[in-house]
Amino acid sequence: MAIIAGGTVTLSQYLACMEKKDKYGHISSRISGASAKTGHMLRDRQFGAPSATEYTDAVIVGGGVAGLTAARKLHHSGVTNFRLLELEPHTGGNASSGSNAYSAYPLGAHYLPIPNNDNKPLLDLLAEAGILLGYHPDGLPIYNETDLCYDPEERLYIRNRWQEGLVPQQGLSQEALAEIRRFLDSMEALRQAKGSDQRYAFDIPVDNSSADATFRQLDQLTMADWMDQQGYRSEELRWYVDYCCRDDYGAGLQAISAWAGIHYFASRKGKAANAETSQLLTWPQGNGRLVQHLQQFSRDQTQTGCVVYRITPSAGEVLVDYYDTHTHQLRRLAAKACILATPQFITQRLIPGGAYHHDFVYSPWLVANITLDYVPASSGYQLCWDNVIYKGKSLGYVNAQQQRLSQEAPAKQVVTYYLPLDHLDPVASRKYAIALSPQHWTKLIADDLEIPHPGITSLIRDVDITVWGHGMIRPHKGFITGAARAAAQQSQWPNVFFAHSDLSGISIFEEAFYHGNKAADALVHLLG
Repeated sequence: MAIIAGGTVTLSQYLACMEKKDKYGHISSRISGASAKTGHMLRDRQFGAPSATEYTDAVIVGGGVAGLTAARKLHHSGVTNFRLLELEPHTGGNASSGSNAYSAYPLGAHYLPIPNNDNKPLLDLLAEAGILLGYHPDGLPIYNETDLCYDPEERLYIRNRWQEGLVPQQGLSQEALAEIRRFLDSMEALRQAKGSDQRYAFDIPVDNSSADATFRQLDQLTMADWMDQQGYRSEELRWYVDYCCRDDYGAGLQAISAWAGIHYFASRKGKAANAETSQLLTWPQGNGRLVQHLQQFSRDQTQTGCVVYRITPSAGEVLVDYYDTHTHQLRRLAAKACILATPQFITQRLIPGGAYHHDFVYSPWLVANITLDYVPASSGYQLCWDNVIYKGKSLGYVNAQQQRLSQEAPAKQVVTYYLPLDHLDPVASRKYAIALSPQHWTKLIADDLEIPHPGITSLIRDVDITVWGHGMIRPHKGFITGAARAAAQQSQWPNVFFAHSDLSGISIFEEAFYHGNKAADALVHLLG
């Protein structure tokens, strides 16, 4: 017998108590990723005058997908005398990647859907990267089989069992099944719909979408409002649509514009000779594969650890002042033109007279890469690339090793866990996320995974946590068609250009790529 807190327990009870107490003690964990402390220097610190000035043709501020895309465009246009300034220790933004001894893995975005066939700049990029191998005689692109997501692709844990696919199927009433079919048929009709201007109602990039009021007025409703109007009341369908909104926007159907909610389903029209429209391009490192290709065009011009704190445009030049965190010096670049590939909450702090417009709302995220002995089998369908828990707090996990070419089982398994932090308003969620310790996050993640995989905590060895405080723009009601988004795309100065996915209102690779190219084209035109 043992005595604890004035009472007696058996030895087995004592050992069970200690085992429970140390349930997570064997797991190593850390928070890495975006440098919130460095980024907040722009908000919290007063900077003086720079001590040295250098001269260049152009400056790109921000090395996410938009900035890297702009750099590639400048390179291909013959403009090589430019500089790219990045806050983080590396470029890539929320499409960055990491690795350990067992696998590469994404730190954020992890796939690219088959592109729309009229998006020639993106198709050209994929061809340049060796992902698109050529074209079939009928004109459809042929993708490298090793870049297409391998089967099995998706599964859903619902009613204590895994099912194939993410649309709920198990245990549904006939009414619910009929409602889901009606919804999917409606999305297919909207995928093909065109406005009076003969543009697709929902397209990528967003700027190509129809301006017809019939469709644009959907932005004045939430997705929940629209579903109410259409009589979609099935619990399973509403969960699925909520999941899709959280997946692309970091918030559910109660917060997201109906236009944006429908765009998720109706904007993708890509066709391939060797893939279905719904198929995805993915890699162990996620969209880090695309970032690694883009980085080569600005490797010599990139300077990391730079806190840009002031942009001063004039008729003949743009002065870019920054703090170098490596040398602890204030420096200046004088350029003929500048591209701000930064989100609005940064851009408006840099430009003269800038005032942040609160219509720009950003969803915070947590991404955790988990190394474990193996993913234990559980009832129903086998392990897939994407594994989602019905009504779960998270979006589930992606098997980072799905695309491995080796047939041998890895020594350890690596999965990437996604959690949109939408349980509080975005500001409160950011504060909450930054305050939590790695151990707290580890417990939260492990407990969530215990739902489909009882006992999985004992198999987890390491958790690498990335917190994205401003993970993606949130297209709330009225934002897509609102004045704030339109104004943010317009520059007061002929030699300052803006490029970021938040200018579209939808944070996907294609939108960042579009704005990076658009800004670089304008800069090249200016330089003549």
